[in-house]
Amino acid sequence: MISACSRKEEQITPSSQQESLVNVEGRDPNRLIREKSPYLLQHAYNPVQWYPWGEVALKAAKEKDLPIFLSIGYSTCHWCHVMERESFENEEIAKILNENFVPIKVDREERPDIDEIYMDAVQALTGSGGWPLSVFLTPQLEPFYGGTYFPPDDSYGRPGFKRVLQNITDSWKNRRDQIEKAGGQMIAHLEQVMQKGEFKEVWNSGILDAAYHQLNPQFDRFYGGFGDAPKFPRSMTLSFLLRYHRQKKEPFALQMVEMTLDGMMNGGIYDQLGGGFHRYATDEKWLVPHFEKMLYDNALLAKTYLEAYQITQKPQYARIARETLDSILRDMTDSQGGFYSAEDADSEGHEGLFYLWTKEEIEKIITKEEAEWIIAIYGVTSHGNFEGKNILHLSKPIDELAEERGISVEELWKKLEKPRKKLFEAREKRIHPHKDDKILVEWNGLMISAMAYGYQVLGETRYQDAARRSAEFILSNLKDKEGKLLRRYREKEAGLPPHLNDYAFFIQGLIDLYESTLEPHWLKEAMSLNQKMLELFWDSKEGGLFSTIPRADLIVRHKDAYDGAIPSGNSMAALNLLRLSEFTNDKELRKKAEAIFNAFGNLLEGSPSVYPQMLCAVDFAVDTPKEIVIAGEIGKGAERLVDIVYKIFIPNKILLLANERLDLPILKGKKPLEGKATAYVCENFTCDLPTTDPNVMKKQLLD
Repeated sequence: MISACSRKEEQITPSSQQESLVNVEGRDPNRLIREKSPYLLQHAYNPVQWYPWGEVALKAAKEKDLPIFLSIGYSTCHWCHVMERESFENEEIAKILNENFVPIKVDREERPDIDEIYMDAVQALTGSGGWPLSVFLTPQLEPFYGGTYFPPDDSYGRPGFKRVLQNITDSWKNRRDQIEKAGGQMIAHLEQVMQKGEFKEVWNSGILDAAYHQLNPQFDRFYGGFGDAPKFPRSMTLSFLLRYHRQKKEPFALQMVEMTLDGMMNGGIYDQLGGGFHRYATDEKWLVPHFEKMLYDNALLAKTYLEAYQITQKPQYARIARETLDSILRDMTDSQGGFYSAEDADSEGHEGLFYLWTKEEIEKIITKEEAEWIIAIYGVTSHGNFEGKNILHLSKPIDELAEERGISVEELWKKLEKPRKKLFEAREKRIHPHKDDKILVEWNGLMISAMAYGYQVLGETRYQDAARRSAEFILSNLKDKEGKLLRRYREKEAGLPPHLNDYAFFIQGLIDLYESTLEPHWLKEAMSLNQKMLELFWDSKEGGLFSTIPRADLIVRHKDAYDGAIPSGNSMAALNLLRLSEFTNDKELRKKAEAIFNAFGNLLEGSPSVYPQMLCAVDFAVDTPKEIVIAGEIGKGAERLVDIVYKIFIPNKILLLANERLDLPILKGKKPLEGKATAYVCENFTCDLPTTDPNVMKKQLLD
């Protein structure tokens, strides 16, 4: 059945990416040609006379006294491109739009604030949402009708876009009072949605239990994951369960995580040759993915696999994290250090083509013996498992495959190393999927955190270097003269107002980068940006943080805590505030975190499992975090103690190196004993006896 990209877990489907901008049939470009967004540029030669969102477009709607047609999408959205081919490249439909509407295009990755508002409106109007998001507005920006994908003519049980345009044009001319009434009612609804309801102080251990008991019956006990197909990674849910297991000693919480991680890393959702994860699986077995790769998925999943490795010490989790981070360094890192946003699903006009194999192709590239191993291990058949070709996946768990062949898992991977390399090198010669090369502060913050954590757990300096370079890039290129972050960088140009997520995610990355490098300026930068975040986004009346700064072009100011495909800004900010409060002993920061919990308390109480990142912050708040200070110098013994901290799963902690450039209460009086690097392990500013012995320190950390 034809459908738009569902909003569930911010579902994304493959695109039919235009390979390049071309002057279609001698057509002149529209106003989008001056934009930086790859998505907007894809529409620059449509016959629709698109406006980018902004003062010019909104003024035109008022002066022409025409309704606005607002189309929102992004560069890896399959149905966005289907609607473009069918409707926005259709001269007849374009003529109707140009004469009777002010058509506006928005890249939701650049302007998630606009997307949030009008997605809420469409969900209220239709009961569902997704992309492309198609919304009709009055010149005062009031939504009165909308949907997602519209076919050009009536089909698939959906009204045709041409008929929709004609009906709205007629209504605007002849029944305008009804449209304006509907728009006013929708504004009232959206304003009510922004009111999150009564405050409740529910952030306690009981809310963690409630979330666990909600997740338990949702768990797929055959294949891992939660719910039915399509299957989403839900990395934040897994990270919450790891914390729940640690706090409550609940074995099934860890079992749910491991079964899900195993299912994903064995399935087609994982790129078995190149590393990294596709967006989600269309089936319950994790076999058939939507093939696009998003920066945020890979950042969040790499960190979850690293956490699982810390707990279990299972080498396969370290391998997956390493391959995932390496794939980002190889394919999605700018020469200046920033991380790109996404890779498309399609190449040469076909979904997943870059990743698919026939049995015959494999047999031509590698030796007969190698092919026998690859075909058996990765479930390759003559008929294939996706459109006549094969998505590589482990046909059985790796330990079973090794046991069947009478060798160890390590020996099996060694045996596969050479043929896998040959196949990867052959794949590299194919036409690669389109890369969305814009650099978003928000998603870079997540990857900085993952890279910094990768260094801590795996001890490989390239990840620390990558985190540092991205942070330096953002601070050099995406910070204005007033010290305020900008949102997006592309083609040597930074721009767009910041969103809460830009601050919250980047601050988390800086804190993790400090704990990775122990270089004081990263922590100082995190503190400074945290203060700026509170100035820009804090709701002084009801608590919590708005998603955006005040803007004249937004009909309501959104405030959200839902943790979907990415964490919410409020959830991430709450954890940052708690961590920074521990670093600084600033009780006001903790009060701000508590105010966030209270502002969304009724929602958290009603359905805690849909706020897993918020639950991670609650877990930190109800715990007694370890305050770990190392007195000494890196290179002169301190690194031995630091490494002990890195290798243990202690999510609720802070780590500092005593340094004269950091003037913090927690560092007072903490010096090396007898000239040796010394560990001070504290809770609530009460410390165990200082020790120079790594084994004693480890025992203190585990108590």
